[in-house]
Amino acid sequence: MSERPDSAGPDPDDTFDEFAELVEEETRRDPDLAVIEAGSRTLRTQGGPPQADVPARPADPEVDKALREVEAELSTRWGETKLEPSVDRIAALMDVLGEPQRSYPSIHITGTNGKTSTARMIEALLGAFDLRTGRYTSPHVQSVTERISLDGAPVSAERFIETYQDVKPYVEMVDASQEYRLSFFEVLTGMAYAAFADAPVDVAVVEVGMGGAWDATNVIDAGVAVVTPIDLDHTDRLGGTPAEIATEKSGIVKQDATVIMAQQPVEAAQVLLKKAVEVGATVAREGLEFGVLDRQVAVGGQMMTLRGLGGEYTEVYLPLHGAHQAHNAAVALAAVEAFFGVGSQHAQPLDIDTVRKAFASVASPGRMEVVRRSPTVVLDAAHNPAGARAAAETIGEAFQFSRLIGVVGASGDKNVRELLEAFEPVFAEIVVTQNSSHRAMDADALAAIAVEVFGEERVQVEPRLPDALEAAITLAEEEGEFAGGGVLVTGSVITVGEARLLLGKG
Repeated sequence: MSERPDSAGPDPDDTFDEFAELVEEETRRDPDLAVIEAGSRTLRTQGGPPQADVPARPADPEVDKALREVEAELSTRWGETKLEPSVDRIAALMDVLGEPQRSYPSIHITGTNGKTSTARMIEALLGAFDLRTGRYTSPHVQSVTERISLDGAPVSAERFIETYQDVKPYVEMVDASQEYRLSFFEVLTGMAYAAFADAPVDVAVVEVGMGGAWDATNVIDAGVAVVTPIDLDHTDRLGGTPAEIATEKSGIVKQDATVIMAQQPVEAAQVLLKKAVEVGATVAREGLEFGVLDRQVAVGGQMMTLRGLGGEYTEVYLPLHGAHQAHNAAVALAAVEAFFGVGSQHAQPLDIDTVRKAFASVASPGRMEVVRRSPTVVLDAAHNPAGARAAAETIGEAFQFSRLIGVVGASGDKNVRELLEAFEPVFAEIVVTQNSSHRAMDADALAAIAVEVFGEERVQVEPRLPDALEAAITLAEEEGEFAGGGVLVTGSVITVGEARLLLGKG
């Protein structure tokens, strides 16, 4: 790791005063946490990067055929929405594989929104400091192979197939010994951990699938646990309040770990801090130990000043839009600092030029991603109310559309009404549709809710996604005062992935 204090920059007293104001504001926001915080240890400081994209189908017909066979076999297993809350099966698989997840350190990420983007930022930072990384994220946008990345890029189809064939006999062995077969997600998790050990990687960046305590990924003992903002999602499985959801997600916090905690609802923060006290974990909180000091909209993204555990990092360009991405960046920076021992073992900040280079390289497909111009078509994988609110705010900040058309295809198990309500102020009209997933909400059912939110005159129904895209683009291309029209495709990662293919990406 290359590190040095950054001697350039603004007057230290001004920096201290600015951050002191941030601390005071955050303390006022969460006064109920004082008692819990008194019992927790908080982390305070004394004093070539990846270019990732979504892979296309293999060009070689034989490889494509083999990948489709693997995908078909995986599809016979429980999908990601059918769960039996236990880590028994994945633990059994790890046992017969020789505990591959123990052969490298890891950073574990949970939360409701922002996990994948934060994982990509962490991966970019670690790679910029010459560490070999493995990243496991979900769900995928277009190809299942993108869930497992090495050195900042999805594994090749050939490597994915080979990894599956390697673990398949052990998967079948565990299937035979358990009450339920390993699920789709459990098999992929086993494949990722095996691939990382085989590479081998210097560090794994692992995103939970759902929850934390009983998530299949939770057979690692990560030295750094990251909790992105918690909101209501998957309430049928995780609980109906932020506190209940935080209880499940706190399961990734292990003995003596460092917890990097994004800003949270008070009741969620209380749960996380209690867990930290119980296991002797050290806590760093956004707005107190680290945070976003300043952000300005820039061409293609934003320019940030971040307060890390090691000090201030100025003039950091991030080619992603939205305040939420700046907060994700602050969390990612603190996580990497903690991994390198900043704030616990030493006070020296990370090399500022390396940090800048890493953030400037970050890509997050399907997150405010522009895939077409004239008119501009933007994809965003917002699929719950909190994500929709962030997307609505960001689209207004980053793009100057005089008329914005929404294309929305959502899953039936989501809070669709609140998602649509978040977009109502920014969509001139909405085209409702559905993706090819069995989880997709029927277009007519979605339209019925959309009519209640937007009014009948603003809603158009196109059950086929290609027709929905064509209709939205036509509406955005209208002449006259609406010449600055744009299209936002959103509502589901699957909808975004399919639209991405239809629009020629990947």
